[in-house]
Amino acid sequence: MLLGTVLLWALNVTVTKYMFQQGWRPLSYGTIRYALAILLFWAFTWWRERSFRIARGDVWLVVLAGLFIFVNQVCFVYAVKLSSAATVALLLGATPVFMGVIAEVLRLERLQTTFWVGAVVTFAGVGLIAAHSGGGVSTSLTGTLIAIATAFTWACYSTSIAPLMRRYSPYRISSLVLAIGWVPLAAVAVHQVGQQQFHFGTLPWIGFAYAVVGPLFLTNILWFTAIDRVGAPRASLFGNLQPFFSVFFALLLLHESLHAMEIAGGVLIFAGIALERVWRRERVVLAGRE
Repeated sequence: MLLGTVLLWALNVTVTKYMFQQGWRPLSYGTIRYALAILLFWAFTWWRERSFRIARGDVWLVVLAGLFIFVNQVCFVYAVKLSSAATVALLLGATPVFMGVIAEVLRLERLQTTFWVGAVVTFAGVGLIAAHSGGGVSTSLTGTLIAIATAFTWACYSTSIAPLMRRYSPYRISSLVLAIGWVPLAAVAVHQVGQQQFHFGTLPWIGFAYAVVGPLFLTNILWFTAIDRVGAPRASLFGNLQPFFSVFFALLLLHESLHAMEIAGGVLIFAGIALERVWRRERVVLAGRE
C-alpha cells in the first residue's frame, strides 16, 4: 500500500504536465479536479463515519489548513505549467526540510545538528536548480520559484493538520479541508473555467480520471491504512522516495531531460533528505531514553 501510494503521487506531476500540454488551463484543471475529488471524499466519509462534526475550537485550524491547500494548489498547477515536471519533482523533495524548519520556528520540535546540516545541503541543491533555471536553458526561474513555494506551502499544510489528525480521522479532515480550500480556488478560477474547452481525446480523459481518483482520493485511504499497520516512521521512509519516482516518470513518459546543475541539485536535495532521516532516528532514540 505504501509503495502504491508513492507511485500514484509520483505519477501525478507527470500527468498534470501532460494535461496542460493537451489544453487544460491550470486553474480550470485544479478546480474541476478538486470538485470531483471532494464529492468522492464526502460520500466515502459519510458512508464510513456518518458525521463531519469537529469541535468549535478546531474550526480555525481546519480553515487555516484549507487556505494553505488553496495556495498550494495554485502554486502547484502554475509550477508544473511554467517548469518541467522533473524540476518540480526535484524541488518537492525539499518538503520534509521545510517542515522541520517550520516546526523549529513554531517551537514544535527540538532539532538536532544533523537536521540543520541536512537543511543546508538541501537548500544548496534548491539553489543550484534555481541558478540553472535563471539561465533560461530548459525551464523558467518563475516556475522554479513557484515550485519552491509549492513545497513550502505543502509543509505549512502538513504542519497545520497534524494536531487535527490526532483527534479526527484523516477522511473527515480531508473532506472538510478540501472543501474549504476549494471555495477560494473556484473563485479565482472562474475566468479560466468559463474559457475552458473540453474537446479532449480518450487518453487525456483517462489521465484526468486518474488525477481525481488516484493521487487525491485513493492514496489517502491507502496511506493512512498503511500507517495504522506499519507505523509512521516506515511510511515516511517510503514517502521520501516520491521525488525519485516523479523524476523517473517525467523522464520516461514526457521525454524530459535534466541539466547537469539540476542533477547536482537533485543529488544534494536527496542527500539532505537522508540527513533529515538520520536526525529523525536520533530523535526517536533520544525520546526512548527520556
